[in-house]
Amino acid sequence: MSSIAIVDEDKSVRDSVADYLTLAGFDVIAFASANEALTHLETTPLDIVITDIPLKGTSGFELTDTIKKNFATEVIILTGYSTGYSYEEAINKGASDFVFKPVRFEELLLRIKRVLHERRLTCERNEMLNRLKRMAVTDPLTRLFNLRYFYNQLEKEIDRFNRYNRPLSLMLLDIDNFKIFNDTYGHLEGDRILVNLGKVIRECLRTMDSGYRFGGEEFTIILPETTVNEGLVVAERIQKAMRDSSFSPVSAPEPVITTLSIGLTEYASGEPLKEFVRRTDRAMYLSKARGKDLISLLNKDNTE
Repeated sequence: MSSIAIVDEDKSVRDSVADYLTLAGFDVIAFASANEALTHLETTPLDIVITDIPLKGTSGFELTDTIKKNFATEVIILTGYSTGYSYEEAINKGASDFVFKPVRFEELLLRIKRVLHERRLTCERNEMLNRLKRMAVTDPLTRLFNLRYFYNQLEKEIDRFNRYNRPLSLMLLDIDNFKIFNDTYGHLEGDRILVNLGKVIRECLRTMDSGYRFGGEEFTIILPETTVNEGLVVAERIQKAMRDSSFSPVSAPEPVITTLSIGLTEYASGEPLKEFVRRTDRAMYLSKARGKDLISLLNKDNTE
């Protein structure tokens, strides 16, 4: 049920409009002042506010401006002042429509339905655009962000490091023996491991962290406001969670435990973005070379 508020100093107008719209099937509330309406909006969303222009202590135009800046609510201006105000002025203030008194209820109802229809279309369009934006930056298999978005975000975090001199760490993870697993059990089972790692990463990250599929069986995590030692705690948590989530491929005689080789580095002032990524990659391959299922840390000078 759509919710509508009537804001008018004239009680007879408030009551008659509220009664008619209630009978028409809307959830209606009436206010004598703009402040009452704004106080209500602070805690309870409304689809439409219908307001007169002259209001105690303010005007319907000012109320409209405040609502459009702070709330996802449509406004219809309903006034008996046919001179001195214009439809264009109302629309420029953000109103969705402008109706003159005396009120013709049938006309008001039609205008409300039109505003609600356009509101619904706008919400659907915005939802579709947001979904498309998410799809453009998301890996469809793991539901983590994709590589293109990773570089954009890492650049922003480095800029933030340069402004505020706050720590920034980067983690690169690779699934051990993934090619052997794929060759043994098939790519569908391999995809199940990738999906599972995506889930593990999402569940282990803190609010400020963000995870990405780097490519193939490699994943990366940006850790803002994080020293390398603090990042080590996150890496160990992910590594343990992945070990604990053993896999049971259809053709396997027993569950398969999946391990991760992880590289972890902390950003050094003045370091180029690509070198920061390469250093983290070298740290990960160091874990591979040492026997896998390990976490390796590298300083800017490639020392541990």
